[in-house]
Amino acid sequence: MEDLRYPIGRLDFKGRPLTDDERVSLIDVIEAHPARMRAAVTGLNDEQLDTPYRDGGWTARQVVHHVVDSHLNSYVRFKLLLTEDKPTIGTYEESAWAELPEAKSAPVEVSLVLLEALHTRWVMALRAITSEQFMRVMEHPEVGDMTGDALLEIYGWHCPHHVAHVTALRDRMGW
Repeated sequence: MEDLRYPIGRLDFKGRPLTDDERVSLIDVIEAHPARMRAAVTGLNDEQLDTPYRDGGWTARQVVHHVVDSHLNSYVRFKLLLTEDKPTIGTYEESAWAELPEAKSAPVEVSLVLLEALHTRWVMALRAITSEQFMRVMEHPEVGDMTGDALLEIYGWHCPHHVAHVTALRDRMGW
């Protein structure tokens, strides 16, 4: 049986520095994400947007708002990585954020517009980072040392992961 939590499978870290071509591919995924997320929710009405993608999971609306919350955090983490010596990055309670009133009820268009603008800036920054800068280290309070490459891998996976939550829901529901 398919695990609805991981419609594209779990993230499988490379466990080594990425090649320049791998970085370019992951940045391309991040660049394409706003259009893919917009396409995933286009035409859904409020009832559909308020349908959980799995039992006990977030609604499609919460998924869209979560992506912006998460990607804003990642953008800041990359900025800290580039401007500080081994910064300790902040964490956030993503499940608590997803339960806040605006995450449960705001129109998805608000987050889609923010996602487009954010990704424009983020991709500009990512394309300017050198191989050496991707190897810089930040301290994640829960997982320890993390490189820019590892963070890039996470978000190259995170984008299609959440689009697939919505598209798989649409497929199962026949929308």
